[in-house]
Amino acid sequence: MEGSNEQATHMRKAPLWSFESPWIWMMPAVLLLVIYSIYPLVFNIITSFQEFDPISHSFEWVGLKNWLYIFQDERTYNALKITFTYMIIALSIEMVLGMAIALLFDSKIYLKGLWQTLIILPMVVPPAVAGLMFRLFEHSDFGVASWVLYGVGILQRAEPLLGGTGKWALAGVLLPDIWQWTPFCILIFLAGLKAIPTEPLEAAEVDGANAWQKFWLVKLPLMRNVVAIVVLFRVIDLFRLFDYIYMMTMGGPGNRTETISFYAYRSYSFVEWGHTAVIALIILVIIWVSTNLYIRFFHVEW
Repeated sequence: MEGSNEQATHMRKAPLWSFESPWIWMMPAVLLLVIYSIYPLVFNIITSFQEFDPISHSFEWVGLKNWLYIFQDERTYNALKITFTYMIIALSIEMVLGMAIALLFDSKIYLKGLWQTLIILPMVVPPAVAGLMFRLFEHSDFGVASWVLYGVGILQRAEPLLGGTGKWALAGVLLPDIWQWTPFCILIFLAGLKAIPTEPLEAAEVDGANAWQKFWLVKLPLMRNVVAIVVLFRVIDLFRLFDYIYMMTMGGPGNRTETISFYAYRSYSFVEWGHTAVIALIILVIIWVSTNLYIRFFHVEW
């Protein structure tokens, strides 16, 4: 007991810069956190109460003007509406497709290893490149997707996927997202399926459960945390959608595909930096509040 007490006393007396102190090993991570997270956040908060004057090349204090304007701006509400619509549709399709394909891979299929390797290839493509690929793929004149949809009568040349009045523009932007991030859901779901113990499945078979009952009553409840984590990661990523919008539609036609992140970019481009800071903080607050509520409500365990 005396030896342990002496060791504890020695650790408490160790100076901050001593190699025996944990703080010296944490210092690089703390410095990176301060430089790349805390300082930009504080600077953004201060900027949200200012506005940049291009003539004098200086910031002017405007108080709550930017915050009051953002809550009266219909364009902000439209951008949030488009963002949430896009997020719900993309998440629903990717989750269903991801689970279905993961269940297929979990069964005995021919050349399963090859298909599993090929399925992750879209994830290594940069989102900007994927957006450019699908912009050409959906081109109203020579795009393969448009040509097929014209042929089966789903689309008319006056109302293509990208262009016209923008009726199908959001669907056109959804395609690269689904193509690129469904494999992420597949990989995580497949890992969850592989981790399920065999005893509950064997018991279900003895009780006469069919394939659907085994999935719905056994596999899915055991994968609750896996599904919750996939939803959490995809919601955060989808709310920050920018690359596909920038490469494919630039928020158009009109504002039909303008997400909240792209609206912040446009404000920044027009040197409305105080306005941009407010939008960025709103995005941060929405993501932080929604994810924390989600974790608490669904009891997500890491």
